Amino acid sequence: MTALLGAPAPPQTPTRRTLPAWPLAGVLLLYPLWWALGLGVLIFPLVAVPMAALLLRAHVAGRPVRLPPGFALWAVFLATVVVGVAVLGAEPAGAVDEHASSRLLGAGYRVSQYGALTVLLVYAGNLTEAELSRRRLVGLLAWLFTITVAGGLLGVFASGFEFTSPVEMLLPGHVRDKGFVQSLVHPYAAQIMDVVRDAHPRPAAPWGYTNTWGNNFCLLVVWFVAWAWGYPARRRTRLFALACLAVSVVPVVHSLNRGLWIGLGVAAVYVAVRLAAAGRVWAIGGLAVGAAALACALALTPLGGVVGARLDDGKSNGVRSFLMERAVTGMAESPVIGFGSTRTTMGGRNSITVGESAACERCGNFTVGGNGQLWQLLFAHGLVGTAAYLGFFGYGLWRFRRDRSPIGIAASCAIFGAFASMLWYNTLVTPLAFMFLAFALLWRNALPPEERV
Repeated sequence: MTALLGAPAPPQTPTRRTLPAWPLAGVLLLYPLWWALGLGVLIFPLVAVPMAALLLRAHVAGRPVRLPPGFALWAVFLATVVVGVAVLGAEPAGAVDEHASSRLLGAGYRVSQYGALTVLLVYAGNLTEAELSRRRLVGLLAWLFTITVAGGLLGVFASGFEFTSPVEMLLPGHVRDKGFVQSLVHPYAAQIMDVVRDAHPRPAAPWGYTNTWGNNFCLLVVWFVAWAWGYPARRRTRLFALACLAVSVVPVVHSLNRGLWIGLGVAAVYVAVRLAAAGRVWAIGGLAVGAAALACALALTPLGGVVGARLDDGKSNGVRSFLMERAVTGMAESPVIGFGSTRTTMGGRNSITVGESAACERCGNFTVGGNGQLWQLLFAHGLVGTAAYLGFFGYGLWRFRRDRSPIGIAASCAIFGAFASMLWYNTLVTPLAFMFLAFALLWRNALPPEERV
């Protein structure tokens, strides 16, 4: 009977739902376009919607959606951020008295961006090699480094370049004129600051702020090096990479960004030590040669004078110390969940009667938590949020510490460097996005081969 009817058909297995690469690749590849349109960092919450929908559809279709190692720690941090909205009306000592509603915009912005970037992390970590290979993702990050260098050169040689974006045109006048909104939707090449006596252009394009430009430079340069030297490449590719790195010295120096200079030094030492530990002792010699070459360039070119003037001028040191003290004091007032957001100081570091004015824009009314991610975590999210945030990335560094591949060294260098720079840089939005992508690459690199395809 079985012979007449034929063998029973094997049970049908559900087709594995694929995740398209375009939501992630489109954000990275087309970021200059998003910046020019006035979307900039706003692209992350927008693209998080289709990313979340695609992940949900894949899960319903039977494809498991993995969460990154240590995700419970990050979930605790997110919960702290959300719960913090309830204490926006609390007033720490020495802060300007404002209604909680006036802080909702900033707090809501942070909640939405942290949520959107969490979706980005999960999406990037669940992509397979067939959907978006690790090498291609490294190439996209290297591409953004070249864009950062180009934006830096634009800021140095065309510092007055700016224009009204399409998104900006669509906003009502009373909205688009707000400083916070301008930073999001108005493209410009540089910020003009009186860091060394006279007004000086400091590169910002396409990242909005000069400090964000410096932070992203540090986070992306490791991927540019990994792209050029971590994989087999043509000679002309490496010549282009050398030329790009050499040219990048100009905006790096003219940025007057001491945090960037320290960050590059930390990255160089970290990579050299990791390579030496893997048996490539020549990396220590290469570090010494590179340091000597840089010292000669600064001594023999006008760039040395720019660096010297910046190091001699430490007018921002007092403000930073004042804000660090205010952040720690505020954390002591609300140690568990913090104050939910930043606050504006009453006056300046010398007197509560000295405030910001048209004649002196930087005399007072400073933002507590605006001078470094660590201080913002302590003040806005308390010890619980700080421990969860640091614990998540710290766990990732520890778990993947034995990964000595180009991806392993570049990604761990990016995260380690971000730990150091959180003393002076804030990470939201794009720096945290690049930290998450570094984490996703470490995570994917550690997967068994059968789970990568």
